[in-house]
Amino acid sequence: MKIALDAMGGDKAPFETIKGAVKALEESEGLHLILVGKKEIVEEELSKYKVDKNRIEIVDAREKIEMTDDPVIAVKGKKDSSMNRTLELVKEGIADASVSAGNTGALITASQLKLKRIKGVLRPAIATMFPNKTGKMLMLDVGATADCKPEFLNQYAMMGSKYLEILLGKKNPTVGLLNIGTEEGKGNEVTREAYLLLKENKTINFMGNVESTEVMNGNIDVVVTDGFTGNMVLKTSEGVAKFIVSSLKEEIDKSFIYKLGALLIKPAIKHIAKKMDSSEYGGAIFLGLNGISIKAHGNSDSIGIKNAIKVANKFAEMNFIEELKNVIDIDNIKE
Repeated sequence: MKIALDAMGGDKAPFETIKGAVKALEESEGLHLILVGKKEIVEEELSKYKVDKNRIEIVDAREKIEMTDDPVIAVKGKKDSSMNRTLELVKEGIADASVSAGNTGALITASQLKLKRIKGVLRPAIATMFPNKTGKMLMLDVGATADCKPEFLNQYAMMGSKYLEILLGKKNPTVGLLNIGTEEGKGNEVTREAYLLLKENKTINFMGNVESTEVMNGNIDVVVTDGFTGNMVLKTSEGVAKFIVSSLKEEIDKSFIYKLGALLIKPAIKHIAKKMDSSEYGGAIFLGLNGISIKAHGNSDSIGIKNAIKVANKFAEMNFIEELKNVIDIDNIKE
């Protein structure tokens, strides 16, 4: 599989981005990478590592979309940006998938413009994995579409269920609608109408409303919500995880007894910290597009980039886009 990587996208690009690319090549046989960015900069960074030149190539792109750029203006104005060129490689069939840690808004815009929606998809969604008590769960949308219609949420449930079936082999995954209460009549007009659609949808295993305090208890496999709420939940979760880890370290440093006790439970602490680390889950896919576009965290280090590349590679190997098309019933969908 060929994966195109936006070598200039992200807070730590190109240094951590290229380091992550090298790690991905080391861990994944058969993987071929196309690094997109200013050729001289990419070549200079690559020279620091021992890589198989037969498995990596460089595509020159002279512009970069900054994190502070206006998404639409940047995508349309910076035609030769690394982000645009990376997605064009997928559009042209040269690459099987793309990965970028760049400006999220710009990546959403560019992905839709370049790859287009699968016929029948009302709106794309950013789908990302979350840790829970029993392993992992999927949440969507976490940022693509802030204002949703009930029909969008219904379709997200279908696409999310198919995601888990294809990628994780999860049969008949449970689906929950994120809401402010578990009762059927809870929520705003959109969630109340969405509830009724989800309840009548025989293609999914709908379990009803789920509150944010319960999404990680392991009972729900797919949580659907609008992009505004989902993004808030995602970033709040990341913030809480960082707060817990940093607070724990501060408390341990206050006492020799605490440090001694920490040595005894160090493996458990490491395991929990790793489970809560967003970089361990790679990237989030723009679900519903006619091509694989993976968004890595903007602050991704080499591990996050490596895992995002591996996620993209897995989607490509599983022929995910063609499989997803099979669940989109265009005859019964009206916007």
